[in-house]
Amino acid sequence: MNAIEMSNDGYLLLFRANEWWKDLGREELEKHIAQSQAWLENLATSGKVKAGQALARGGTIISGKNNRNITDGPFAESKEVIGGYMLLNVATFEEAVAIAKSAPMLAQGTAIEVRPLTNSCPSHARLEELKREEQLATA
Repeated sequence: MNAIEMSNDGYLLLFRANEWWKDLGREELEKHIAQSQAWLENLATSGKVKAGQALARGGTIISGKNNRNITDGPFAESKEVIGGYMLLNVATFEEAVAIAKSAPMLAQGTAIEVRPLTNSCPSHARLEELKREEQLATA
């Protein structure tokens, strides 16, 4: 069993897209919205969604080791932005991937990133690993 299969905390879908909807007419946009709403309602009714929401186009990115750079959005330099997220309540990574593959948004060029959730931060896991190695070395 790999690390992805061992996660029992759920899975996160991140929806990445450009502003494809600006190029659609009213009827096309209504059709897409209806398909997406039906897909979302089906997942919610089946209990496979914990939460989800669209994200505003603006925001701030804080980065950098020393200067703590701040970049305010909207992030025009980015071709794709994270437009929303969904927390899934499913048992396996494969089921989360299958849900992502069934998303009507894919037809418009949206990319969906599937990520397992975990209770441990990678830095904490690494610290525990180093402690175990030290204990073995001194034993």
